[in-house]
Amino acid sequence: MELKVTQIRSSIGTKPKQRGTLRALGLGRIGKSHVLPDRPEIRGMLAKVPHLVEVQEIAD
Repeated sequence: MELKVTQIRSSIGTKPKQRGTLRALGLGRIGKSHVLPDRPEIRGMLAKVPHLVEVQEIAD
């Protein structure tokens, strides 16, 4: 299974760690999407920025 992660809110005004997490997820602009593997470390990163991203599960 994979996760399609889309940034839905701006990172302006967020904490530096949250901005770093978005960068590590491959995001940086509103509307940008990235497909990532469904792994515990990715899920943990998404748990840090749930208010900035939208997650869709993609079945293989």
